[in-house]
Amino acid sequence: MELRVARAMKTWIHAAVAVLLALTVGGAQAAARFEIDGAQFRLDGRPFQIRSGEMHYPRIPRAAWRERLRMARAMGLNTVTTYAFWSQHEPEPGQWDFSGQNDLRAFVQTAAEEGLGVVLRPGPYVCAEVDFGGFPAWLLRTPGLRVRSMDARYLAATARYFKRLAQEIGDLQSSRGGPILMLQLENEYGSFGRDQDYLGAVRAQMREAGLDAPLFTSDGGAARLLDAGTLADVPAAVNFGGGADDARESMQALDDWRPNGPRMAGEYWAGWFDHWGELHHRQPPEEAARTVGWLMSQRASFNLYMFHGGSSFGWLAGANYSAAEPYQPGTTSYDYDAALDEAGRPTPKYRALREVIASYTGEALPPVPEPQPQPQALPAFALKPAGNLLARLEVLSQARSSRWVRPMEEFGQNYGYILYRKRLEAPARGQLVLDELRDQATVLADGRVIGRLDRRRGEKTLAVDLPAGTQLDLLVEAMGRIGFGARLVDDNKGITRAVRVDKEDLEGWTVYPLPLDAAALQRLPAGEAGDATLPGFWRGSLKLDRPVDSFLDTRGWGKGQVWVNGHHLGRFWSVGPQQTLYLPASWLKAGANEVLVFTTEPPTAGRAMMQGLADPVYETH
Repeated sequence: MELRVARAMKTWIHAAVAVLLALTVGGAQAAARFEIDGAQFRLDGRPFQIRSGEMHYPRIPRAAWRERLRMARAMGLNTVTTYAFWSQHEPEPGQWDFSGQNDLRAFVQTAAEEGLGVVLRPGPYVCAEVDFGGFPAWLLRTPGLRVRSMDARYLAATARYFKRLAQEIGDLQSSRGGPILMLQLENEYGSFGRDQDYLGAVRAQMREAGLDAPLFTSDGGAARLLDAGTLADVPAAVNFGGGADDARESMQALDDWRPNGPRMAGEYWAGWFDHWGELHHRQPPEEAARTVGWLMSQRASFNLYMFHGGSSFGWLAGANYSAAEPYQPGTTSYDYDAALDEAGRPTPKYRALREVIASYTGEALPPVPEPQPQPQALPAFALKPAGNLLARLEVLSQARSSRWVRPMEEFGQNYGYILYRKRLEAPARGQLVLDELRDQATVLADGRVIGRLDRRRGEKTLAVDLPAGTQLDLLVEAMGRIGFGARLVDDNKGITRAVRVDKEDLEGWTVYPLPLDAAALQRLPAGEAGDATLPGFWRGSLKLDRPVDSFLDTRGWGKGQVWVNGHHLGRFWSVGPQQTLYLPASWLKAGANEVLVFTTEPPTAGRAMMQGLADPVYETH
C-alpha cells in the first residue's frame, strides 16, 4: 500500500513539474511560443529582448546548477545559453550518456523552474575551447574522415546524434510550449569554411530529428564571415569582444549585411580564456557594463559569453594555435573572468552588470543569493608515492604490438597518455626525432628520464647516445585537441607519423594505451613501487568535518592530473597561470577523502603536501 501511494505521489509530482514547465518561461503564459519576426524576437506575441548568459552544464557540478542559474536571474538575465556537447553524450559510437553531469534535460528544466528561457546550441561543432571542438574523439579513428563537411561517414554520425538528442529535449522546445526558445545551426562556420550544402544538410538533419524550434547562426562581425556562416533564410547573430565601440561596429556590420534581421550579439565576450604558460586574462568590469549598457539602450538582444565559465573537468579542455604559437593548450580552469567566478561567486563584474541591466529594465530584481558553501581553506595533507608508471604499467594497460608508432585513436583510445616502448637492437647516436608529436613527451632510457619534448615550442628532437639493448620509453601526453580553425580536422594524439634516429625509422614497438579511466585506476594497487622521481602516482587522504568548496593548491607539483574520490578535477602544470584546481563540495564527504595524483614532472623535493585555499591562484612561470 505504502509503495503504491509513493509511486502515485511520484507520478503526480512529475506531472505537476511538467505543467509548471509549460507555464513558466520567465513569467510566460501556458504554451509559450517564441518566434523570430523580421527584426524582432517575440515571446507570446510580445516583443522580447533576449538577455542571456552562457553556462555549460559539464563545467558546473550538477549540485550547483540551480544556485548558479538563480544567480543569473538575480543579475537581470531572462535566458541562459548552453551548447550540447556531443563528445560527452556519445563517448563511444552508439553508447549514450545523458546522466549525472551530462543530464542536459535536467539542466534545461532547472533553468525553466528558475524563470529562465534557454537558447540551445547543439552543434554538432561547438568550439567552446573543449577537446576537438566538442566532437567525439572516436571520429578520428576513421582514416580520412573530415568533420564539418559533406563526408557521408561524418554526416551519418551527426544524424544519429541529432536523433538521440531530440529524444532527450525535443518536447522542451518552444515549438511545443517549452523553455528552449531557439536553436543555433552549427557554430561560427564562417570562420571555418564556405559550404552552403553542408549547412543545409545539418539543418535538414536537425529538422528530420525533430529539432524544430526557430534556428539562427552566429559568426564574427566581418561580412565575409556572416556570408559564409549562414543560409539565406536563417537569421544571424554576431560575435565580438572589446568595449562599447566594438559592439557598435559589430552590430552595424550585422545591420548592413542583413538590414531586416534581428539584432543580437550571439556572443559578447565579457572575458577570455587562458592557455598554459600565458598570462591570466582580465577585463575591467566597467568596460563590460558600458558594453551591455549600450546593447540595452539599443534594445539589442545579447548573450554574455561567459556568464559563468566553471571548469573543464577531466579531459574536457581543448587547444588552439596561432601564427606565432604552433599549439596552445587550454587550462583546466574556464573562469573566463566571468560575472560569476569559477566557484560561482559574484564578482565586481556581476554587480556592475546587474546595476546597468536594472537601470534599463526598471525591474525589481530578485535578491542576490549567497553562494553556499563558500570556498574555504583546508589543512595541508601529505601524499605518498603509490608507484611509478613503469612499475604499474602492466596493471594499467594491455600491451599492443605495432610495427610503427601510431596515433592513440588507432588503438581505440580517446584521451590520456600513451607509452611507446622499444628495445634498441643497435646503438642510437644522433638526433632522436618524434615526428608529429602530439603533445608532450617524456623520454626515458632504461627507466630514467633523459629529456622532455613540448609541442608548444615546436620541439620534436633530442640528442641521444644510447647503446644497443637500451629500453627506450616514450610517454606521450594528449593535452587537448585543437578546437578551432582548419587544424581541428586531424589533430590526432600520440606520435602521429614516425620515430627516427636521424633519418632511420625505428620499427617494432610495444604500445601501452593509458586512458587512466576509472576502470584502470581501480586496478592500481596500494603501496609504493619504484622511483618516485619518475612519472607516477601519489596517494593522500583529505579529512574533513564537512564538505566545503575549495581550491586545491598545486604549486610545487610539476605537472599532472588529480582525482578526488574518483572525480577527475583535471590537469595542473607549474608553468601557470592556473596554480589551483577547483574542488567542489558536492564531490567531497565528511571524513576521509581519497586524493590520487599522477605526475609526469615530479613535485619539488620535500613538497609532497597539498592544501585547500579559499581563492584561486594565478601565476605564470
